[in-house]
Amino acid sequence: MPRKKLTDSDDKYSRGVVAISAGSKKFPGAAILAVGGARRGNAGYVKFLSKESRISDLVVSKFPDVVPIQTLENERIDALVVGPGASHLSVIPLDLPLVLDGEMISFAATSQFKKRKAYSVITPHEGELRYLGKSFTNRISGNNRAQIAHEIANQFDVIVVLKGHKTVIAKPGNVSKVDRLGGPELATAGSGDILAGLIGSFLVANTGDPFELVCDAVDMHSRAGKAASSRYKSVTAVEIMEALAQV
Repeated sequence: MPRKKLTDSDDKYSRGVVAISAGSKKFPGAAILAVGGARRGNAGYVKFLSKESRISDLVVSKFPDVVPIQTLENERIDALVVGPGASHLSVIPLDLPLVLDGEMISFAATSQFKKRKAYSVITPHEGELRYLGKSFTNRISGNNRAQIAHEIANQFDVIVVLKGHKTVIAKPGNVSKVDRLGGPELATAGSGDILAGLIGSFLVANTGDPFELVCDAVDMHSRAGKAASSRYKSVTAVEIMEALAQV
């Protein structure tokens, strides 16, 4: 199973702490979905980072085990997720494993991003490649997805999860895997928010290859989709999120 195996000596901190910065006035539900994904990964402690009290209240009312915070200062964090639902941070730490989703994928193309000391993961679908430059958006097709993923990984020094039919996970050095389990049930609004949170929760593990951890998270997300589709003729992100507890 992709989740980290727990031991008798584990506590919530040794399991790892993930912080989620997600959601906005326009997309408040993205916060719930990203946090919901994070709760089902490796992390023993999930923090929700937002200065919007309405969104924080919404998250905590759904998940009372999640701790709301307004800043990263003096907070223990082992991995950070930024972007589902158009969240923004003015300052992103250079030394934390990082997952960028949605509009925040554009941060990977900045000079500040090049100063990072920890590894980063970006999770674009094909439409979100515009945040990295028109050259990717204009060239991508069903036949060259792996090639484009390799180019992105090498150019930006990231692990890239190129979502869509047969999601491609690639890392620098032309190493990649293709997820062949996920199906059209994952093609629903909010599914990617769940995946971003889940990946961040897997990355709190301080052992193992980050690329393999990301692949494991993608696999778990796909298996949750299959589990949901076995129960519902029409699958929404909520069913995928809930199915994570069963896979």
